[in-house]
Amino acid sequence: MFNKMLQEQPNNPLHGIKLAEILEFLVAKYGWEKLGYMIKIRCFTNNPSIKSSLTFLRKTPWAREKVEQLYLKSIKK
Repeated sequence: MFNKMLQEQPNNPLHGIKLAEILEFLVAKYGWEKLGYMIKIRCFTNNPSIKSSLTFLRKTPWAREKVEQLYLKSIKK
């Protein structure tokens, strides 16, 4: 089963990584203040929390894309 999943998405570096894991990594690395500066999203600057940010990111594809791109850049460093 796992090999089948890898074959289905061989070029997707985010495959198998949950959005919550990505957000927790970014908050641990940058903190809410810097994250809000890097990605201009209110849920990062106004009373931020993992739960509220996940709710927003799941409903807003453009914001999720920005978070995913920052994550990919951050893990390459």
